[in-house]
Amino acid sequence: MADYDRRGRGGGGRGQNNRKRRYGDDDDVDRRHQRRRYEEPLAVRPLKKPEEEISAIAKILAENFFDEELQTGFYDLLLQLVVEQPFKIPYAAAVIVVVNPQKPEVVEEILTRAGAASQKYLEDGSWREFKLILRFLACLQGLFEGDGVLPILEEIFNRAVALQTASSEDGLGLELVKIILLTIPYVIASSATGFEQHALGLLEKTDIIASTPHTLEALVDPYSGGSDEKPREPASVISLLQKQLQSEAGRGWELSCIPRVWKMDYGESEDPLASAKKHPLPSITVPDTVSQGPKPLFPEMFFSVYADQEVETVPPTTDIASSILRDSMVDTINILDYNRNAAARFLVDIDCYFSPGTFVKRATPFDRLKEVAGDRSTWKPEDVAVDAVFSQLFQLPTPEHKLIYYHSVLTEACKIAPAAIAPSLGRAIRYLYKHVDSMDLELIYRFMDWFAHHLSNFGFTWKWTEWIEDVELPAVHPKKAFMVGALEKEIRLSFAQRIRGTLPEPYQPLISKAKEKDTPDFKFNDEGTPFSEEGKEIMGLIRKKAPDDEIQPIIDRIHEKASEAGISEPLISSTDVFVTAVCFIGSKSLSHVLSAIERCKERLLGIGLHSSAARKQIITSVMAYWRDQPGVGVNIIDKLLNYTILSPMSVVEWVLLEHNEAGEVLAQAHVYEMVSTTIFKVTNRVRQIVAARDQPGLPPPQVAMLAETLARERGEQAVMFGVMDEALLAFAQGSKDEMIEDDARAEADKVLLRGWAERWLRVFRRKFAVEEAALGASAAPANGNGNAVVMEGQDEIL
Repeated sequence: MADYDRRGRGGGGRGQNNRKRRYGDDDDVDRRHQRRRYEEPLAVRPLKKPEEEISAIAKILAENFFDEELQTGFYDLLLQLVVEQPFKIPYAAAVIVVVNPQKPEVVEEILTRAGAASQKYLEDGSWREFKLILRFLACLQGLFEGDGVLPILEEIFNRAVALQTASSEDGLGLELVKIILLTIPYVIASSATGFEQHALGLLEKTDIIASTPHTLEALVDPYSGGSDEKPREPASVISLLQKQLQSEAGRGWELSCIPRVWKMDYGESEDPLASAKKHPLPSITVPDTVSQGPKPLFPEMFFSVYADQEVETVPPTTDIASSILRDSMVDTINILDYNRNAAARFLVDIDCYFSPGTFVKRATPFDRLKEVAGDRSTWKPEDVAVDAVFSQLFQLPTPEHKLIYYHSVLTEACKIAPAAIAPSLGRAIRYLYKHVDSMDLELIYRFMDWFAHHLSNFGFTWKWTEWIEDVELPAVHPKKAFMVGALEKEIRLSFAQRIRGTLPEPYQPLISKAKEKDTPDFKFNDEGTPFSEEGKEIMGLIRKKAPDDEIQPIIDRIHEKASEAGISEPLISSTDVFVTAVCFIGSKSLSHVLSAIERCKERLLGIGLHSSAARKQIITSVMAYWRDQPGVGVNIIDKLLNYTILSPMSVVEWVLLEHNEAGEVLAQAHVYEMVSTTIFKVTNRVRQIVAARDQPGLPPPQVAMLAETLARERGEQAVMFGVMDEALLAFAQGSKDEMIEDDARAEADKVLLRGWAERWLRVFRRKFAVEEAALGASAAPANGNGNAVVMEGQDEIL
């Protein structure tokens, strides 16, 4: 994450640099000339037209048909390209279309292989790969006998109808209809003719599923934060697709963004495609029971960060190009997760893969788009690319890959083409900040994490002056909470003094002087602090790695003094002293605190086992010591959970029942991070147990043991979600005792706090629903008594 060059400057060898050797120092660097990480594709600086390249490749294939090595390599590479680089599918298909009149045997072999691949993906539930192979076949529609791929689309629709009829919450049926709708444009844009009416008939059938709101759409609405100023009405991707295709049919199926590179200029000669051999569609059997695949499927809502601009820089949601471009880019991003540099380069180069005139010139300033004459497109390729990445970064309920991957793609794209990407990101940030108060809570924190991470890669520079007027907002306002949380995360990625230096004067109070301390003060150094003497003694003993029997007498002395002072639970006092000392000893770094916890693990485990109050005191002491750097405290709580010193329930109860500050903690980023991380540990453990139980070949006693463990863990999980739901619902309704008794807080702030509680409720109810969908019927929700958990008021919040 460092943003400086660690290499030595100004010449000189080891004698002029007394630093200790570290990983990656000069001595370890290969100084030979290295090849660039990624070569610019020819499409960026074309030497030939795509049609000429396609014709040349087809000619080589036809003339070297009996070269088995060449043919095998071509077949394998072509199908690999189809499922890994969706941008190139029309180009790959064009090669097959052009080679067909010259050597139809090539087409027969590739169709056989494509059919086998599509059948395998269909049976495995690998829906993206199946969609891409089907798209490739759709681009070859003109080579097929009869109706080509359209009967397959009819069969897929029949399965979708059956799934939707069986359950209103089915997600697989939506995915199948989405595949149908995304395949139709490529059929029409192929070399085939006369299938427009058949496609229209399919659209009439899919309308009943695509246009009906799904029962789970409210669960994944990105703008559900409670604000009346939503940027747009929520719309599912599949409903937009249906409307776009119906509109496109009314315009005569222009589909202008899809390149027709199969069209060759034969001059006055007869077009050989017209008399070329026709082929039967490869055998593809849609099974009666289709597999959902490796993860549950939910409705997909459309998300864009360029929705309310005065000039269109991305296709409007009424245009089919919006879905065609987005689908290709999203697939490319998610397929190339193993190579962020290649993914970023493809996004930067997207204007090379669609029809000429689809986009304006790269890096065209936004202000100059108004000068674009006539009906020419004003779509900026960099905006379309950035929009696609954000659609995945903000995908609900969960994105396909870790969030850090999407962060890195945006960072790499910005490095590859800073003049184009940086302004687009700036407008995206402004849009997201503008709508923070209407966004889903989980998306607010994803935005916050990305924003801080992205700034850390580019010198922490941002035009903070644009938001100065929001500095005076109350602490519980979503925009003020975003500012504070983003600055806290920046500090975690750097240090307070540096971040302070990047901020205008009005922001300075948001970073206190205490945050600039490398090590927080040890409160027991103050003689006026209760148990000051004992605190210093325990700290000294821990530092000397003294055995536990030397510490116990001091603990006993604290208990005696606490009892004499009328403290009902002396263990609480001794726990505070001990844990604070551990935090102070481990304050230099994460490795120091882990070492201190490891040495004191047995005593800390004993404290946790003694009582629920003692476990919560551990959390209190950690967070009190790190109150000026709460992110560090959250990290330590996470480690204590790993050691089982703390229980997940103790963290949830500490936040929502005992230290809720009349609901104000719900607006604090580190508190959400603490609870969210805790919930993930619980749900992930349940999933791991299910995966272990379902492994083939396990002996029956082991299966029984895992089933018993699963029932226990699921019971505890359900109880924890129930406690959260009850507490958050009370905050959302304003019936929590702490809120009723808080007379000092303004009514407007209380309204904001109720809004935060509603956001929390929505997020964690969604997490609960996702877990139930992931586990399936074999692990139905239950509480400790084996009865179903019912969360009151769920419909109202969702």
